[in-house]
Amino acid sequence: NSDLLTTLAGILLFIPVAIFIIVVKKQTKILNLLTEKESLLWVYKNELTVLADGQNGYSHGEEFEDELHPYTSDLDIFGTYSLYALVNRNVTKVGKNVLAKSLAQPSYKPEILERQDAIKEILNHVDDTFGFRAKLRNHNVEQIEQIKNRLSGPLATQLAFTKNTVLRIYVKALPFIMCAMFLTGFFFGDVVWGILGILLFVHAGLSFYFSKHINQVYHGFSGGANLLSAYAEAIKWTEEKDWKSNYIKQLFSSSHKVSEDIKGLVSIIQAFDARLNIIVGAVLNFLLLWDLRCSIRLDEWHERASSHIENGLDRIGYFEELISFATFASNYPNYTFPVISDEYTLEGKSIGHPLIAKQKRVDNDYDIGISPAVNIVTGSNMAGKSTFLRTIGINMVLAYAGAPACAADMKLSIFSVNTYMRIKDSLNESTSTFKAELNRLKMILNHVSLQEHPLVLIDEMLRGTNSHDKYMGSKAFIEKMISSATPTLFATHDLSLSELEEIHGTKVANYHFDIQIENGEMNFDYKLKNGPCTIFNAAILLKEIGLTST
Repeated sequence: NSDLLTTLAGILLFIPVAIFIIVVKKQTKILNLLTEKESLLWVYKNELTVLADGQNGYSHGEEFEDELHPYTSDLDIFGTYSLYALVNRNVTKVGKNVLAKSLAQPSYKPEILERQDAIKEILNHVDDTFGFRAKLRNHNVEQIEQIKNRLSGPLATQLAFTKNTVLRIYVKALPFIMCAMFLTGFFFGDVVWGILGILLFVHAGLSFYFSKHINQVYHGFSGGANLLSAYAEAIKWTEEKDWKSNYIKQLFSSSHKVSEDIKGLVSIIQAFDARLNIIVGAVLNFLLLWDLRCSIRLDEWHERASSHIENGLDRIGYFEELISFATFASNYPNYTFPVISDEYTLEGKSIGHPLIAKQKRVDNDYDIGISPAVNIVTGSNMAGKSTFLRTIGINMVLAYAGAPACAADMKLSIFSVNTYMRIKDSLNESTSTFKAELNRLKMILNHVSLQEHPLVLIDEMLRGTNSHDKYMGSKAFIEKMISSATPTLFATHDLSLSELEEIHGTKVANYHFDIQIENGEMNFDYKLKNGPCTIFNAAILLKEIGLTST
């Protein structure tokens, strides 16, 4: 009777423990769902904020800023109030890097067209992408890189201690052994409990003996279950769609379901995380050699699935990058996917700057012509010359990334873009403004000599020297571009440079931005017009701040 009462007491004690475990699991599930819904709400609110004032809650890409790049610094590709800041919807390291590469490295027509198809296809599923993005938020994305490095690096060697066949058989049989001992213990009493006590002591010794190896294996995976679970759900979304575009199909090296492999790893990590609770971990190790059991499961999983994981995790980044551009296309439905031509061309209707709000933006038509020429753009201060050059450049960057351009219509061939706009001195490098300008010109001339199809955007060359040398240097540069058949947009205040059209004929074309002055007031229309500028405003602007010449 006493044994029966003891058994019943054990059962009655077990029931509230079981209920407690069920309630905790239910609460964890609800909290995870709440976190996911909060992330989804943030994603939707972020899109509303972007549409309202252009402020994006994702990374602005400051880490990719490079003043020595042929164009990214001058065209505001990276950093605060940049194209990257407007487009980016990536949280993974891979996604951020792929987006930066798309905006900063040269592309070729076949890849551009494939990317256009991929972005258009995801655009058709853009509503689904909000859930995809929500799953990836609020996680330590650096840990995913750590996990990838562990899987492809030392983990296999660190798991070598689990290869002992006898140890594996014993650990796998332990749940059955323990169940049998507890059941028989009620009938055979002290003998079985004595054997069980010895086993628990042996298990404690084995756990201590292997603890160093187990700690090495566990390092980097701790707390990663939720992160990997979110990634598994995101990857599952990519696997379930019947993608048509070649660019997306190429992201799938096989039909293998990586999401299932990741869920298997999640299950192992969740089991492993029991050691984070000292009491629970001790009980499980004494009874079931729990850490050893998890290590053996991890080794079996690693042999079976790890080769697929890195590609699967990287695939998320590539999808994030495409989703970034698809979201950009969805937010600005009036933008157009440019036509990529094999014939020399750069033309567009209603081309605008994507970083300027629609209500403030003034769009322009532009056609570079049928053969390489230098387009000299003259105009008043603040009339729009610099913005126009950046408008052309930044839309070319979008076009070559496979994204829609801020234009009603756009057609262009492949060019390598080179810019000369924001030239700064450097105290650290003891570089004056003029020396910095010479360095930039040297870089451009070098690129022009090496690139197959260079295009140059120049905004007010040689600001750091006197007007005579500035004119002579500008004239020499323009003639160099003419002789090398390099299409160039050259913005300047120096009206005398426009006279080069008379010397070089069709190899030079003049455009201008002007102002209308009425009753001493200046009005800007920011529209590109043919021919050289005839109205300048520096004297008026100086007068407004109290500087007049007598």
